[in-house]
Amino acid sequence: MFYAILTTALVVLDQIVKYLVRANIPLGGSVPFIPYLLDLTYVQNTGAAFSMLRSHTWVLTLTSAIVVVVMCALLVKGFFKNHLGLFSAALVLSGGMGNLIDRVVFGFVTDMFQTTFMEFAVFNVADCCITIGVPLLFLYVWLYVGKDEKKEDEADESAQLPPDGN
Repeated sequence: MFYAILTTALVVLDQIVKYLVRANIPLGGSVPFIPYLLDLTYVQNTGAAFSMLRSHTWVLTLTSAIVVVVMCALLVKGFFKNHLGLFSAALVLSGGMGNLIDRVVFGFVTDMFQTTFMEFAVFNVADCCITIGVPLLFLYVWLYVGKDEKKEDEADESAQLPPDGN
């Protein structure tokens, strides 16, 4: 239940920040946010990260929808067995949903965070969720997937041995 609330909260936060930027900053406009670190700059991104695949918005929309459906299915089926898996899934799902909403409703993703201390792509809350969630998801798969089943098999085998071990 906690992870469903976390996912919902992150999607809502993403959408509120995007709405506030669209409502208060002109397209291409910028306002200081965190001095020497971040400005809020209103950008409409029709591509993926770093504006790749700009002319293929439909592919990105379909990909986002598939990611959201797959993550939901994995969560419903109980694929994620511990907090790391559930947390990473919540991040990936919320990021995918946040950007999918933008693509379906507007045909672009609203980006706003622009680093001022280095040259970097403008990004949003959903992008942060995906950027943190995907490596954590890989870490979860690397550390845990398949290992729980091996432990259960070993426990079943040792439970079937007679008390003297023969």
